[in-house]
Amino acid sequence: MYKFDEKKIIQDLAKEFNFDICKITDTNLPTNTDERLKKFIELGFHGEMNWLADSYERRKSPLNLWEEAKSAIILGLNYGPKDNPLKKINKKNLGNISVYAQGKDYHKIIKGRLKLFSSKLISKLPNAKKIKIKVFVDTAPLMEKPLAEKSGLGWQGKHTNLVSRDFGSWLFLGIILVNHSFEYDTQEKNYCGSCTKCLDICPTNAFYEENKLDASKCISYLTIEHRNPIPKKFRTAIGNRIFGCDDCLAICPWNKYAKITKEIHFNENKYNFDLNELLNLSDQEFRNKFTGSPIKRIGRDRFIRNCCIAAGNSKNKELIPKLVNLIIKDQSFLVRGAAIWALQQLDNKNNLKNIKKRHLSFEKNKEVLAEWYV
Repeated sequence: MYKFDEKKIIQDLAKEFNFDICKITDTNLPTNTDERLKKFIELGFHGEMNWLADSYERRKSPLNLWEEAKSAIILGLNYGPKDNPLKKINKKNLGNISVYAQGKDYHKIIKGRLKLFSSKLISKLPNAKKIKIKVFVDTAPLMEKPLAEKSGLGWQGKHTNLVSRDFGSWLFLGIILVNHSFEYDTQEKNYCGSCTKCLDICPTNAFYEENKLDASKCISYLTIEHRNPIPKKFRTAIGNRIFGCDDCLAICPWNKYAKITKEIHFNENKYNFDLNELLNLSDQEFRNKFTGSPIKRIGRDRFIRNCCIAAGNSKNKELIPKLVNLIIKDQSFLVRGAAIWALQQLDNKNNLKNIKKRHLSFEKNKEVLAEWYV
């Protein structure tokens, strides 16, 4: 028989460690979760994220990660922004960075709290010596969103992301697996109804059906996970987004109930840099500027590649000298190629003619470089 005080202990600890919501469920994923993942991989919609395919068997069930697990404690941390992120799309000279990356890396912040939470929880439970715990923050092969939906924390919208009645689109998730059974919460109802705003707004048409995403077309994937030249058909649609995309999250009507985060580490809005500044960044300057940020993970070359795409979409001819400098001097073919594409968009034909002749003779890998030319 379950003891109410165990659940209350967990809820009290969630508040103590400043989590905004806490639910508990068993370790069985919702029906068809593994089949949906299998289909996603078979269709190649994971793109270059080979780790999804490689870890498929472990992802099929939390028990494949840890066979002793009996319960999953799902903790949500609100990162709701002060302003609607969609307002930044039209600021063409701005490098538009996703809300989740506007502050410190949430992985480190949440994981630290989960460890402290777990230690304290063990000390408060009966038979503490028999209690074992493992913590996760979206880097392990664990299906967090289906577990969160089953726990009642929210539901997966048609864009496949989690939606909460209390926090809209803006929740980071942390999960604690425990080898102990608790009283479980009930699954939340899906309140999307007939709304398709999240599907309709996608700049690259990455959703091929409701609840089905081709991640290889998603701007978040293209600007963060994709390591190669961004396919030509998506470059204009990327606009000024240089790290991630919030469109399908931000348009959700449930955000009218969202709250501004209380976390001082999130949404500091310190990364709203002008493209003119970003295009100058050396590798060391990039590392210094984005220390402690999730942006640092993609490295300077991919980041500047993204900035060049945004520059090409900006219609700002004042950026031409920066692009020319990158084409002539930068050590990365990824950066040089993106700068060439951007220069073509800004229509400086005299510069382009001279640079193309000089640059193609300089490049060893002409086929790769050719991907950037219109």
